[in-house]
Amino acid sequence: MKKLEDYVVSIPDFPEPGIIFRDVTSILQDPEGLKLSIHELMHLVEGVEFDVIAGTEARGFLFGMPLAYNKHKAFVPIRKKGKLPRETVSREYSLEYGTATIEMHKDAIFPGQRVVLVDDLLATGGTMKAAAELVESLGGKVVKIIFIMELAGLKGREQLAGYDVDSVIVYPGK
Repeated sequence: MKKLEDYVVSIPDFPEPGIIFRDVTSILQDPEGLKLSIHELMHLVEGVEFDVIAGTEARGFLFGMPLAYNKHKAFVPIRKKGKLPRETVSREYSLEYGTATIEMHKDAIFPGQRVVLVDDLLATGGTMKAAAELVESLGGKVVKIIFIMELAGLKGREQLAGYDVDSVIVYPGK
């Protein structure tokens, strides 16, 4: 039986020499890989009491939606600035070379709701830290943060200290 990491295509020297790019789209392209990815994410939230799943643009949508559907929970999109039509809350966060801003509808999370955050990759943790702060700014409680893959060498867990973080696949490097 294949493991999820067997579906990940690793591309050396992309986007620059010395980097190994872990391509999550190869999971999506294979029906068994896609099914296994959702199964593994469902396993990560077993026993977790939650009300809402929120995913960050765009791959958090791809993995969060089927998870929300299977768990019969609401799904909340967290998007790049300027993409949502109603009143939003926003958080700016640091990137390697600059900043970015993510937003969520102001009425997406209610005080006391327990939220699971989902994305495809944990690298430096900046995006997911900002997402957690958005949820908390609306009175929600982040009860779990899950990823398909984690690049442990980039120390994203340090950015998410204090949260329950889990990844299906953990790569030791960058």
